[in-house]
Amino acid sequence: MQFPSILAPKRAHPRNTTPALVFSAVLALAALLSQQPAAAQNGNTNDDVLIQMKQAFQRGDKARLTALLPQARGHALEPWAAYWELKARLQEAAPNEVQDFFARYPGTYQEDRLRNDWLLLTGQRRDWDNFSASLDGFRMGDDAQVRCYAVLVDALRSGTATQAQADEVRRSWFAQKDLDDGCLTAADRMVAARLMSTSDVWKKARLAIEANRPQAARAAVTIAAPDALPLFDELNASSAKFLTGRAFVAAKSRKELVVLALIKVAIADPEMAASQLDSKWGPMLSAEERNWLWGTIGRAGAQKLWPQAGTYFANVTKNGDLSDDMLGWRVRAALRAGQWKEVAPAIDAMSETAQLDPTWVYWKARALASVGGDERRAQAREFYQSIAGSRGFYEMLALEELGQRTVVPTRPAPLTPEEKAAARNNPALARGLYAIAMGLRPEGTREWNYATNLHDKGGMDDRALLAAADFACQREVWDRCINTSERTKGVVDVEQRFPMPFHDTVLRKAQDIGLDPAYVYGLIRQESRFIMDARSGVGASGLMQVMPATARWTARKIGMSDFSPGQINDRETNITIGTNYLKLALDDFDGSMALAAAAYNAGPGRPRNWRNGPVLDAAIWAENVPFTETRDYVKKVLANTTNYAAIISGRPQSLKERLGRVGPRDAAEPEPNKDLP
Repeated sequence: MQFPSILAPKRAHPRNTTPALVFSAVLALAALLSQQPAAAQNGNTNDDVLIQMKQAFQRGDKARLTALLPQARGHALEPWAAYWELKARLQEAAPNEVQDFFARYPGTYQEDRLRNDWLLLTGQRRDWDNFSASLDGFRMGDDAQVRCYAVLVDALRSGTATQAQADEVRRSWFAQKDLDDGCLTAADRMVAARLMSTSDVWKKARLAIEANRPQAARAAVTIAAPDALPLFDELNASSAKFLTGRAFVAAKSRKELVVLALIKVAIADPEMAASQLDSKWGPMLSAEERNWLWGTIGRAGAQKLWPQAGTYFANVTKNGDLSDDMLGWRVRAALRAGQWKEVAPAIDAMSETAQLDPTWVYWKARALASVGGDERRAQAREFYQSIAGSRGFYEMLALEELGQRTVVPTRPAPLTPEEKAAARNNPALARGLYAIAMGLRPEGTREWNYATNLHDKGGMDDRALLAAADFACQREVWDRCINTSERTKGVVDVEQRFPMPFHDTVLRKAQDIGLDPAYVYGLIRQESRFIMDARSGVGASGLMQVMPATARWTARKIGMSDFSPGQINDRETNITIGTNYLKLALDDFDGSMALAAAAYNAGPGRPRNWRNGPVLDAAIWAENVPFTETRDYVKKVLANTTNYAAIISGRPQSLKERLGRVGPRDAAEPEPNKDLP
């Protein structure tokens, strides 16, 4: 199809975002909502009861929830009301009440959510009969604790555990950051059965310390060496004091505690940890322990963008002793230092799952190509081909390595009336949109995601996902429209994935200040998914997620004398403030889209520091951004921008050209705007 030029006016769509309008879809589903009394389809106008119940649930007000529940009967969102009421008193609920809930709301997100809650509770109580009775109907199956409890039940009933079960417990336990009962209990069982080793338990303690979860680490130590708990408490209180005092005592019998203490030191001061490991503690530790610590120190140095990070990693004698996260930072440090020969071996030591990540597929291919030789170049080409496309940052870069640029994918065949009707008549999708329209966005989002991803094994197929996305697009619930369409595997509908709401306003504001509208759209898509009332945890508001202080500064800078804080949620004002701030940031960073995007996300001070050092391919610079959120943000904004540019212009686009190179500020250039917030 022909995409309309962004320079042409775009006809506005009617806004169907009020609960009454969204509920028209719910009314059409009355026959399907078998869990609700037929006589209850009376307009469901008592939305305020649901809002009150949500507030009571957040307060933990059980009495208020029980009193309000009768008024919510028959409402389109009755399953939520019933869930909140029963969840609040689940500790005291009888098993038959829980089973009645499952029977009243079968197949709903709320049934599966309560089933998850009930499985955790019965697991904690060691009530294996009720746990087993509820497990088979659990559709989501994504709770690591529940998986560990299920393995434990199987082992208890058979009388013996298997190595496969132990491996599953190990994977789930290592992936859990916070202290949990399910995997901890299952791990204890596997250690007792000699299917997991105490080395596994100490590794879990290391991972927990690295994640700043001391209670999870303490629980692991309880399994491995309960007698060492007093020493663990000392090192957790002050690792530096422990290493200068009690550590020699610990090293005689529990050198693993020295490793934990050095990990804590490395996170705060990698240089100090390196000095202590090199001069004092190294000879007392095993090769595996030393490698882990050098990996921890190297990662900490790499996250600080220190040149010596590579030197720390060079002390590692076996990459296989490092975690995937450490290996990732080893690759980043090597890229930053131009040490291409170090890249492929580190990636090869990662887990199979990590090696399939497009990030590491791309950098391994680049490393092979940089080393040279016909065989390596052929291997690199195969790696590029395995990920090349327009779906993401590295997929697009791989495409360019193959000599192609990002173009607008061919749209799939139009949805049939039957496919659209199936989405409209899906009770969970309708309830999700209704909840979002009422202001219950988290609940609506979770129900929508359950319907598309988890209700059926494997989730919806591509055509059903396109139809669900279309349903959300028509209601202008853009985050569900985009996220649902992004899940298709065999087809790409760019109008769903890269919509352009508020077209005329964005165009006008961008043109007025000489800003690329594709860049603006790329940033808004990442910031808010075009949700007008979006608000972040730190107080950023609106389409462009502008902070109040930033809004006031920008308004003064551009001469908006009549600005008041309340205007930030006005669409026109939000876009005005956001685009002007983005342009000021872009000018401040010499036109670098990558640096300006980092400044928009993390503030300008950090990328001013991050750009110091060698002049780098901006893809290498972006991959070395120390903050995970900002690193992902920069890559997604630039990928979004390139896709929007292809749609807007109708011509192939280069992500590489937009990235350019990043290095220290040219001293001949004007000083940056020091008060840019």
